[in-house]
Amino acid sequence: MKAIVNTAPERLDWCDWPLPEPGSGQVRIRTRACGICATDLAMIAGWSRTSPPSIPGHEWSGVVDAIGKDVDEGLVGRPCVAENVLEDGGEVGFEHPGAYAQFLVTSAANVHPLPEQYTPETAVLLEPLAVCVHGRNRLRLSDPSRALIMGDGPIGLLMLMVLRNAGVDEICMVGGREARLKLAGELGAIRTFDHRSAGDDLADAISEACGGCFPNVIEASGAEEAMEAALNLATVRGKVLALGDYGEAHANFKWNHLLHRELELIGSNASAGAWPEAVRLATEENLPLHRLISHQFPAQQFSSAFDAVRNSPEAIKVVLSWPDAEQQ
Repeated sequence: MKAIVNTAPERLDWCDWPLPEPGSGQVRIRTRACGICATDLAMIAGWSRTSPPSIPGHEWSGVVDAIGKDVDEGLVGRPCVAENVLEDGGEVGFEHPGAYAQFLVTSAANVHPLPEQYTPETAVLLEPLAVCVHGRNRLRLSDPSRALIMGDGPIGLLMLMVLRNAGVDEICMVGGREARLKLAGELGAIRTFDHRSAGDDLADAISEACGGCFPNVIEASGAEEAMEAALNLATVRGKVLALGDYGEAHANFKWNHLLHRELELIGSNASAGAWPEAVRLATEENLPLHRLISHQFPAQQFSSAFDAVRNSPEAIKVVLSWPDAEQQ
């Protein structure tokens, strides 16, 4: 098969790669589409979790192509997505080869079949959608009146959809890209704020622009200064959900602020337990996930796709599409 392989730090190559065979309890997926995620960029740059050669790609959709022992034959030919965490604790697209390849292997127990008519490019957003559903569950919306989302990337925009679906009417979005903030307004944010105009005090600027503090604050940018501002933007007994990736950043706030305002600081990592609800929301509630797809490239044009991710101000979600088997 063909694969886009991370062969060295900051390097991807179009390679011939052995076709994987599914083992007991596993299925082989023929990849139809794969999203490019910021985590992929960190992996490709080089980190401690994986090392070259490796095949990224954890936001994917595909069709069950072959099955291993003790797997229902009815899965063959079914379009699907799947949770990526496997029995050994590794994940498809990280420790295990992912969807930057024509085929991948995953656990049959993790597979979620999709309706035949569901667009494979849109389906790649089910993985980050599940991250947001898990975050919403962790947040436990006790006061669904107002929410602030900090971060206008795909996770922030998907969380906007999830909260609107949950009945939160007054949502404000903070970001730094004009196209993304415009889309946030179209998706239901009542106010948007560009943090680049904030000046010296981010929290004060957001409070003034968005009408005070919020009972629910979702920090989805991963920026250290945004998390510090988030704690100052929560109401008394408010909740702050940490949904970004903060790297090696450390907390820098007065613990008595947490104490005296009786805040809840909630962490949310990945998507465990949220996939069935995410699939239901996507396929039955008609969430407009497709609005986040800004660019689409054939897999072989991955260099152009990554150029769009890194350099296009219009980029939101960039998707690689794999041709059907007879075209490969």
